[in-house]
Amino acid sequence: MLAQFLQFLFAGITVGATYALAALGFTLIYNASNVINFAQGEFIMLGGMLAVYFSQSGLPLPVALVLAIVVPALVGVVVEKLAIEPVKGAESVTLIIITIGASLVLRGLVQVSLGKGSHSLPAFSGDEPLQILGATLMPQSLWVLGVTALVVLGLWYFFSHTLQGKAMLATSHNRLAAELMGINTNWVLFMSFAMSAALGALGGILVTPITLTSYDVGIMLGLKGFVAAVVGGLGNGLGAVLGGLLVGILEAFGAGYISSSYKDAIPFGLILLILFFMPRGLFGGKSSDRV
Repeated sequence: MLAQFLQFLFAGITVGATYALAALGFTLIYNASNVINFAQGEFIMLGGMLAVYFSQSGLPLPVALVLAIVVPALVGVVVEKLAIEPVKGAESVTLIIITIGASLVLRGLVQVSLGKGSHSLPAFSGDEPLQILGATLMPQSLWVLGVTALVVLGLWYFFSHTLQGKAMLATSHNRLAAELMGINTNWVLFMSFAMSAALGALGGILVTPITLTSYDVGIMLGLKGFVAAVVGGLGNGLGAVLGGLLVGILEAFGAGYISSSYKDAIPFGLILLILFFMPRGLFGGKSSDRV
């Protein structure tokens, strides 16, 4: 029983770390602009698909992985410049529809250019599993957890000790006051989309050796990342991480102990409960008129 419990726990934490990266992407953009970016899942998909494409093109794996992060970051900037900036100040529903449209365009472009098939990357440290109290832990899971932890620490340092990070925080608290203090809030939004897309791509790269990737995986990953962000408290960075882990763990235990048929339904049942009893999430995200 202990081995089974640990097996589900390891699986939940691994996929939950990916949801946490997606949730951080939602949080970055929401804090900077109050926009909920439903194209976030496509950046996860882009990271995995481009990593496969660049590695199969003959590039060394480290170079392929770096490019698979940089290119989605640039795509995120293009989405902001072409889709969000021209309608700045629009109603929240309009902005949501625009980001959904952007996700459909990205998905279609990848489907046409890279195909409909499923793809995988080789595990970064081999496929020899680790045995822990009877449960199996794949080395790639350690990569997912370790890199996610480094990202969280890196973001903490960025927002706590750099002028750019403090400018983004100031904008998230009060955009008008930040502008009056001389902060270029357009640059903040620009950087938020780039960082959000890079985080999503990184999550897609890390999980591809475990779960495979294809042009349509971003739909569910993005929605579960959104659930994680809302569960943790939309706008709360630490809440996004903890929400991602919680969603991943509950999903894994639900699939293991109840039925895998309910695997995708569990996160959406969770978000309904959270919104009903704790509308601001478990860790109290910032309040806003746009929801």
